[in-house]
Amino acid sequence: MVKRIRDYGYKIGSMKTGKLNKITDVAGIKVGHQTINNGEIHTGVTAILPHGGNIFKEKVMATSHIINGFGKTTGTIQVNELGTIETPILLTNTFNVGACTEALVEYSLEQNPEIARTTGTVNPVVGECNDMLINDIRAMALTKEDAHQSIIQAADDFEEGAVGAGTGMVCFGLKGGIGSSSRILKLQHGTYMVGVLVLSNFGQLEHFTLAGTHIGPEVKAKIQAESESDKGSIMVVVATDLPVTERQLDRIIKRSSAGIARTGSFYGNGSGDIVIGFSTANKIAHENNGQLQTVKAIHEDDIDQAFQGVAEATEEAILNSMVTAQTTVGRNGKQIHSLSQFLIN
Repeated sequence: MVKRIRDYGYKIGSMKTGKLNKITDVAGIKVGHQTINNGEIHTGVTAILPHGGNIFKEKVMATSHIINGFGKTTGTIQVNELGTIETPILLTNTFNVGACTEALVEYSLEQNPEIARTTGTVNPVVGECNDMLINDIRAMALTKEDAHQSIIQAADDFEEGAVGAGTGMVCFGLKGGIGSSSRILKLQHGTYMVGVLVLSNFGQLEHFTLAGTHIGPEVKAKIQAESESDKGSIMVVVATDLPVTERQLDRIIKRSSAGIARTGSFYGNGSGDIVIGFSTANKIAHENNGQLQTVKAIHEDDIDQAFQGVAEATEEAILNSMVTAQTTVGRNGKQIHSLSQFLIN
C-alpha cells in the first residue's frame, strides 16, 4: 500500500477528513488517469468529473482564481463569466492542452447531438503544468484517445503521485504530481464536504516546509541539489457540496493560496498558480424552462469552516502528491527524488 502523509505521522490542520481523504469524498465526483511512461516520455492526463450525469445538460456552479497567471488554461474566461462548468476538467502538460481540449469537445458532442446544431457550442476546461524537466514535452505524446480514456476510467478512488498528469511533475525540487485531501464541514443546517485535488509542479527546495517544519535546506544538503528559480506551476481543483453562490465559491477557493504558502511557496514569477472550483449543490439546467431558477446558498457567517477546510486540504494534498510519488529517472537521465526517502515511519 502506498503511504500518504498521515501514514508518516503528520496530521495537517485540525478538521476531520472524509472517508477517503480525497476530492471524491464529495458525493458524485470521480477521478481518472491515463499515464505514459515510455523511454524519455513521462507524462499523462487526469480527469475530474463533477458528477456522474450529463455535465453539459446539468452544469455545476463554478469559478476560477488566478494566484499567479503564468499558465495556459482553457475555458476559465467563460467559467467566470457564466459561473458554471459544463465538461469534465482535464489536467495535463503544457503542450497537450490542445489534445485534451479536442477530446473534451468530442466527448461532449458524443453525449449531446444538439450541440452546434440546435443549441450553442461547448466550453471545455483544461489546466496544465510544464513537465519538461523530466518529460520530452516536445514530443507531444499524449493523444485525444488518452484523454478520453482518463474520463472513461474515472472512479471514486484513484492513485496519487506520479500518475496521470502528475507523471512528469517536480515539486520543491522533489517528485511532485497528483495529490488530494478533504475536510468535513459541520453547520447547523447540515454536514458538507470540501475536497481538493492538486497537480503540483512548483517551489524551490530551500523553501520547502513540511507541517510547519522548514526541512528544505536539510533535504537539499542531503541530495546536494543546486539552487534553481521557481519556474513551475500548481493547478488546484476545489470541489464542495456546500450550497454557495459563485461569489461565495470564489471567496472559498482563494483560500487554497494559504495552503500553498504553508508548504513554502511565494508564487514566483515563473509559476502558474491557478485554482478552479465548483459546487455540486445547485445544478444549472442547460435548457431554459421558462421558470425562475432556485438556488440555495449559505449565510456569509457560515463560510469560515470552508475557508479553513480548503486551506488545510490544499496543504495536505500537496504533501500527498509528493510523498506518494516515487523517485523517477526522466529525460536525459535526470533523477528526481521522492519526499518519502527523507521521512521515517
